[in-house]
Amino acid sequence: MRPVAVAICLLLAKAGLAQPDPELLARGRYLGEVVAACGACHNTFGEGMRPVPGMALAGGRVFAERGFRAVAPNITQDRETGIGGWTDAQIAAAIRDGHRPDGSLIGPPMPVESYRGISDRDLAALVAWLRTIPPVRHATERSRYPFALTPHGPAVASVPDPPAEDPVARGRYIAVNLAHCMDCHSAQLSEGRTDPEGRGARGLVLEGPWGAVQAANISSHPEQGIGRWTDAQILAAITRGVSADGRRLAPPMSGRAPTWARMEARDLADILAYLRSLPPQDR
Repeated sequence: MRPVAVAICLLLAKAGLAQPDPELLARGRYLGEVVAACGACHNTFGEGMRPVPGMALAGGRVFAERGFRAVAPNITQDRETGIGGWTDAQIAAAIRDGHRPDGSLIGPPMPVESYRGISDRDLAALVAWLRTIPPVRHATERSRYPFALTPHGPAVASVPDPPAEDPVARGRYIAVNLAHCMDCHSAQLSEGRTDPEGRGARGLVLEGPWGAVQAANISSHPEQGIGRWTDAQILAAITRGVSADGRRLAPPMSGRAPTWARMEARDLADILAYLRSLPPQDR
C-alpha cells in the first residue's frame, strides 16, 4: 500500500467512516468549497459559465488551451461516472499524487504539483468532504494531451501541518498548496511545473471565453508587481476582484473573488504576509 494510503486511512479511521468527525468534515468543506474552490473547475456549467443547478462537482468543463483539451471529471459519489467506487486511499492518491485507480496519470490543469504539499490531515478532510457529495450520473469525456504525462515524483509519504504560529509559512501553504495561486502566478518551467525561483512573476496565459490573459506579477516588485500596493488593495484584489486603481480584474481572477471573500480572516492575513515576503520579480 502506498505511504499516502496508510496515512489517510489512519486519519479517516480515527474520524470514523460511519460518522465522520464533524471538525474534520467542516475543515474539508471549507477547503473544498472556499480555499481550493474545487467547483470552479469541477462543477457543470451552462450558458455564461453559470453552474447548472443540481450538478455540483459533476464535471464537464472543458479547458481547451495550451495545446491540450482537458475535461474536468465528475467527482461526485456516483459509482459509474464519478468517484463513488473509489476507496478513500485512491481518492487521496488522485489529489496528491495525480494517479487514478487504473494507474493512469491526471494531467493539467489539475494542480498536482501544488497538491503534493497538502498536509495529511487536510487531505483526509477533503476526502471526508468528497464522500458527502451527492451522486450525479454524468459521464464526461477523457482529456486529450499532445504530450506524454509524467509523474510529479514518487508517492508522497507524509506531510505535516504548517507551523501554526508562523504567518508566512501558513500563508505559503494556503497560497501555494491549497488555493494553488502560484500555479498561475509563477514563471513556468514546463507544462504543469512552476519555477520555484520565479514565484510571483508573470505566469500562465489562461484562455477562455474572456480571451487570453496572462497571470499578473504579484511579487513585491514596486513597478512590475504589487510592492507599492497597500494591504487593503491586495485583499481587495483577492476578495473583490478589483485592482489597486479600482479596475475590475480580468477573469478568471475576478470570478474567483466571491468565493475567496468567504475565506477566514486569519487565512487572508497569512496569505498577505506570504505575498509580502516574495522577492521582487522583474519578469
